[in-house]
Amino acid sequence: MMAVSKRPTPPIVAMVGGGQLARMTHQAAIALGQSLRVLAVSPDDPAAQVSPDVVIGAHTDLEVLRTAATGAAALTFDHEHVPTALLDTLVGEGVKVYPPPEALVHAQDKLVMRRKLEQLGAPIPRFTTVTSVDDVDAFAAAVSGPVVVKTVRGGYDGRGVVLTRDLAHAREVVASYLADNVAVLLEERVSTRRELSALVARSPFGQGAAWPIVETVQRDGICVTVLAPAPGLSEDLAGAAEQLGLRLAADLGVVGVLAVELFETTEGALLVNELAMRPHNSGHWTMDGAVTSQFEQHLRAVLDYPLGDTRPIAPVTVMANVLGAPQTPVMGLDERLHHLFGRIPEAKVHLYGKAERPGRKVGHVNIVGTADCDVNRVRERAERAAHWLSHAEWTDGWDGHSADD
Repeated sequence: MMAVSKRPTPPIVAMVGGGQLARMTHQAAIALGQSLRVLAVSPDDPAAQVSPDVVIGAHTDLEVLRTAATGAAALTFDHEHVPTALLDTLVGEGVKVYPPPEALVHAQDKLVMRRKLEQLGAPIPRFTTVTSVDDVDAFAAAVSGPVVVKTVRGGYDGRGVVLTRDLAHAREVVASYLADNVAVLLEERVSTRRELSALVARSPFGQGAAWPIVETVQRDGICVTVLAPAPGLSEDLAGAAEQLGLRLAADLGVVGVLAVELFETTEGALLVNELAMRPHNSGHWTMDGAVTSQFEQHLRAVLDYPLGDTRPIAPVTVMANVLGAPQTPVMGLDERLHHLFGRIPEAKVHLYGKAERPGRKVGHVNIVGTADCDVNRVRERAERAAHWLSHAEWTDGWDGHSADD
């Protein structure tokens, strides 16, 4: 009798959070023959819609976390909001948590992060803790300029960050937070040329890899466009940013993808703004513009596989976020997609399965430029495509029924 071979069991990676990052990590897991287990709040979460292995529950419930981690080769994150005390318990029970809780806390607590970066000698804006409104006056005098108020924990896409207009405004904001028992810190408001992102990955073995430095374009605190690589960035500054990202990943003990959000100051210096220890919006371009996407790389890293090639496959790739319009168009999203492909066939669209609402990230568009493409031309097409998907209107007024492109 001929023996029947059993289908090999792929490694399971458990990811806490069922958002779009988990959804796109699931896509990468399929290509690698792996299984991604998702801990989601609801079956309607973007990743829960597509993954066959879903645990429904809260990331603040230890038993739910245990269920998600059971049988998994590694536990990782779609977001950074899991209490580290719970993760410490899982580590003590033998679960491989990546990034480990002692690293993850630096992406959860801005004050812990700032103090650690200061200790490591990393370039950062001047900052201070806040215990009373009077601290605002002393700090504003010390930096001789406007200040930024940040909540120590929480906040994303501009939430929890207030660029104050003047001293009176800063005092008002701080007083409001303190009255609600919300811990805040103050930072100097840096004069910037632009914002950059250094995206790197690190494995438990200690191997590191870095993608090209990108420019991120923000609107109302939300990243709307990413230009890869950052146009006009000198080789020296790009190299310094990459090395900074790799050094911080090693010094903090990160495993997986790390995004180091940077300010390029008007003087041409680099300052660390924020850290994210997971796949990141600034790395979505890698899905179509790099040899190895950030999602595949994150899986490779947490499973301690050799890391993939991070080289770009084109001179320029532009990512534009699709944000919900103030009013959802009457035209359905599928019909909008049909018209988009008719006009901009090179657009690579990634939709997240989310209901549309104002300002919500519901997808992104990547356009990969060719050798003869100007970055501004690629950017224009990517942003035009994203706006069309959001609003069902062309930014240049084009009417497909009456004109040729």
